[in-house]
Formats: sequence, structure tokens, C-alpha cells
Amino acid sequence: MKLFLGIDGGQSETAALIGDETGRVLGHGEAGPCNHAAAAEGRAKLERAISDSVAWACAQAGLDPEAVEFEAACCGMSGGPDDKEGILADLLRARKLVVTTDAAIALAGATSNGQGIIVIAGTGSIAMGRDGQGRTARAGGWGYVLGDEGGAFDIARQAVRAALRMEEGWGPATALVPLLLEATGSRSASQLLHQLYGAEWPRPRAARLAPLVDQAAEEGDAVAASILNGAAQDLATLAAAVRGQLWTAAEAVEVAHIGGVFESRRVLERFRMLVELEPRNRSIPPLHSPAEGALREAWRMAGIDAWPGE
Repeated sequence: MKLFLGIDGGQSETAALIGDETGRVLGHGEAGPCNHAAAAEGRAKLERAISDSVAWACAQAGLDPEAVEFEAACCGMSGGPDDKEGILADLLRARKLVVTTDAAIALAGATSNGQGIIVIAGTGSIAMGRDGQGRTARAGGWGYVLGDEGGAFDIARQAVRAALRMEEGWGPATALVPLLLEATGSRSASQLLHQLYGAEWPRPRAARLAPLVDQAAEEGDAVAASILNGAAQDLATLAAAVRGQLWTAAEAVEVAHIGGVFESRRVLERFRMLVELEPRNRSIPPLHSPAEGALREAWRMAGIDAWPGE
């Protein structure tokens, strides 16, 4: 039996799927995040996340993780593949191994033919597209210092900035202040600021403050609503930038969305409205998960055109 592996290595968690040559999914496993590998600690975290997720998938499939060999494996990695290819080649026994971006596998799983645009808004943000000729383009994904507009960390950062402006008297009043202080155990926005610069509040944890902005907006807070409307605009702009690189105005394009930010009703509805202002765009939810997209790509490497679970 030939075995195939798909891995989604993200900033929040790592997911692994094992399938066979008939298109069946045999096992699924999850482990911790693995988005950085440059430092020694980051490499150890990556190795642990990959090994643990594959081991859990093997256990579910009734396979020995120490002996299993894959016909093909596709790994989509947050933060890009450059610093991870060698590590993954050492960890995984695969006749064919492709290490790519998380956006590439998300797109592979999102649409029926792997073409179109995927907009990802989790902790950070990025958009990627692939046309019928196999050409690809991207927009965003620059990281938290220079980009990630519309991502959860960006939303949380803007909320804290709004709280600081209110406290210092140069910004409008906002219900975000008591929500943020309670969630972080802070006495003031200034104390919250210093907490977010500390080691106990890394970006993934800070990003988990973003739902508070949605809560405040649903309760009628204008500042929170403005932050979310801006996030939707930024994400729609990323999609438009990718479209402009790959398609003409006359061509129809599916634009899929994925990530925790889109759990906000306000962000999702505004994003879809802005995307579909382009008459030939169609906004869709993803058909399958990024991990399923990675497994689909592994199958394609062996000439198998299948969908996980179908």
C-alpha cells in the first residue's frame, strides 16, 4: 500500500493527514505550532510538532511511525519553506517531498480545481492566487513588523492603540478599554502596553484579544466597528492585488477565505461585499482544510487526482 502525507504547519498548530493511493484518509494528527526554525528553540519546536502530529496520524492509521515511508509528502509551512526544507527532509521518509507555503496548501484545498484566490487571515494575513496556466502570485504576508494587515494580531494591536489614545486624551471613548483591561488583568492601558512588550504575551496570545473587538462592535462601539471594517478592507485589497496580477477583468475568479478573523460576522460580510464589487468575482468558503489541500498536493505528485474523504 502506497502512503501519502499532507502537513499544515501553522502559527497556532500543526496538522498531519495520511492517505493511501485510493484517495482514502487513514489517519489525522495534531500538535503544536511550528512557524519558526532559525533559532535552536524554534528548530526543536518544529521537530516536535512535525514528529508528534505524524505520530498521532500514524497511530490512528495503525502504522508504525518509526517504519512508515511515504510515496509523497507535501508540507505547507507558515513563515515559508526556506529554513525548514532540510529539517523536514531529515524527519520524514518520503520518496518525493515538497515543502511550500501555508498559503499554497490552503489554496489547493479551497477550490474545486486548485485555482483562484485564497485570503488567509489568522494571526497574520496573506493572499495567494493560481490561474489556469499554473502561474502564481501573492500579496501581503510580510510579517507583523511591516504587514499582516487584517490579521488578528493587527486587529488586537489597533484595539490597544485605541485604548492608549483614549487614556491619554487624544482619542475617542471606546468600550474596548474595560474589555482589554479585564482580559489581560491590567489596571490601565499603559500597563497593558508594557505587558504586550513582555515575553508572556507573544503574538499568538495577543492575537487572541481580537474577538474582544468583535464583541465591542456587536454591542455598538464605533471604534471597534471601524477597526473591523478596516480589516475587511485590507483583506479585500489583498485579493484585488492578486487578481490584478493574474487575471483580466473579463475572467471569472473564485475568492476563498480562511482563518479565525473571518469568524467575525462583520468582517466576513464586509469582505464578501467588497470582493464581489468586482462583477466577475465569487466569494466562497473553502471546500477543504489546508491539511487536506496538502494531502491533495501529495496525491497529485503521484498523478492521483482525489479529494480527501470523497
